[in-house]
Amino acid sequence: MIQIDDAGSGSLLGGTIIGVLRTETGEFQYSVIPLDYYRGKNFDRKSYINYVVTIVEKIFQKLQVTKEEDIEICRGYMFDLLDVWLNEKGYRFTRTKIQEPLQSKIETAFEEYAIELGLPQKFISYTKYPFHFHRILKWVYADYDNRSLLCKTGWKSWKKFGNLSTEYSQESIKSKNLICLKCYEIIPKNTTATVISYYSNKLNKVFIHNACI
Repeated sequence: MIQIDDAGSGSLLGGTIIGVLRTETGEFQYSVIPLDYYRGKNFDRKSYINYVVTIVEKIFQKLQVTKEEDIEICRGYMFDLLDVWLNEKGYRFTRTKIQEPLQSKIETAFEEYAIELGLPQKFISYTKYPFHFHRILKWVYADYDNRSLLCKTGWKSWKKFGNLSTEYSQESIKSKNLICLKCYEIIPKNTTATVISYYSNKLNKVFIHNACI
């Protein structure tokens, strides 16, 4: 059985991982749709959906997938053109909800990819929804010039919230230690930090060390 799924298509951060697993042997291969496919005209043309076919074709060659093997593909829109390609090539497949064992493997692969891009391990480990749009947006605004380069800027939500006015101020940290969203080190209570404030769906405050401005 061959399973095919994606991870990260709904995350503002980074590209999208496309993964292929042979369930009997545990052979797992994946590749990333580059971030450029989520920007400008590439995004408008939905070129990322075409790139899914490119990735899967290469992985099939590596795994030597045969036309006698059953294939399960995620129902998501990301695989609409792959559906056409598989049919044209004579592969036997079904569209379904992908679960284990591929689900965990591909989610872990995307987490590792996000960490390589600079998202801290702690952010993933201790945040219930680490790739939620507005959580990632706060992380981006902590170091906007660098981190905005890692975002899917073709998204309507980015166009709405990705270039907001920000205000810098100072605030005393009184109740508990905080984490600087730029360097990830502790901002101790009873000290003063820099606050980056902006309005998206609500007032947001991003705390960083004064030295991290």
